[in-house]
Amino acid sequence: MNLLARALEGLFRLSELLAALMGLFILLVILAQILGRQLGFVVPSALEMAGFATAGLIFLGLAPTLRAGGHIRVRLLLGRLPPGPRRLAEGLALGLALLAALYATWQAWLRVAESYRFGDLAPGLLPLPLWLPQSFLALGLTFFALALLEAGTRLRKGAEG
Repeated sequence: MNLLARALEGLFRLSELLAALMGLFILLVILAQILGRQLGFVVPSALEMAGFATAGLIFLGLAPTLRAGGHIRVRLLLGRLPPGPRRLAEGLALGLALLAALYATWQAWLRVAESYRFGDLAPGLLPLPLWLPQSFLALGLTFFALALLEAGTRLRKGAEG
């Protein structure tokens, strides 16, 4: 395994770990709400925090899910194609997905920078700077674009995308 492959593996593991931590955070927020209800107190902005963490979990989970083959693919159609057209269809799908992911990544990082620059805060009781949860979304999209690029490179080298 070369240095680039090891670096990508580390980034994708980090993405997986951060997604898992988001899931754990959601669990803790829900448990705090349940316990708080029993003890007569309210967790401020719990719904917003859980919502931000859910978005983070989803976007940070994109790259590891792609690498594990967990995204919905049109296997029924691809399985019926001969190897040449199948590789072409896979390559086209990966290329279009990469373009969309790169555009979304660019826009997400622009939004993070804009929120940071203007000091945007989440509406609610907890004045959370919006760039924090937005950065998890942008980071997840960045990892996803890298995973798509890696899958396209593997497809070009002859391995399955």
